[in-house]
Amino acid sequence: MKKNNIDFESRFWSGRSKLSPVALGDVFFQFHDLATAKERLNLMMQYAVQGKTRIPEDPSVVFHFYQSLRSLIRAGWCLRKKSGKWMGEVDPETGNPLRYGSLSEEEYRDPVLVFRKAFKAYRPEELEDFLSDVVYFSLGTFNQVPERNIVGPYLHLIKMLDAAWLVVERKNRKKDLLQSQPEKAEVEVP
Repeated sequence: MKKNNIDFESRFWSGRSKLSPVALGDVFFQFHDLATAKERLNLMMQYAVQGKTRIPEDPSVVFHFYQSLRSLIRAGWCLRKKSGKWMGEVDPETGNPLRYGSLSEEEYRDPVLVFRKAFKAYRPEELEDFLSDVVYFSLGTFNQVPERNIVGPYLHLIKMLDAAWLVVERKNRKKDLLQSQPEKAEVEVP
């Protein structure tokens, strides 16, 4: 049986075409830090709804962000199956609600739940269509606004950004922990 591999189309914005879903998230957050990505998506939403004004950012920056976020949606589609792999504990010191971002405590423990919920509500194509509508309406001046519901997909994308960042952080923390442990000394038997 042939495996269906999803093309993340990351070569257009990152220069690399063969990436795993987590590696793509890592590259995404090298190009856009979490706060900037959320702010840019929020700004695009505001200008898409206003209609009469155009987003002040350079269109190439908006298009680059669109391509990278579309790749992140496709990577999230692949991540939704990998539950429990990036489970984390909520520390009492760091367990304040501000640290969770837009995630609930349960979603903070298992960020893959965010992807499952998002793709249960919307197909990846619907999220990509939403994203292209927001980019289209934010880059031009129009008398009408997007016709479909744009609040639901927007909220899911914000949560997906938080969850993807959390998965990448936990992967990097785990990798750093493994690298910092001293190698077991080899014992020679006479």
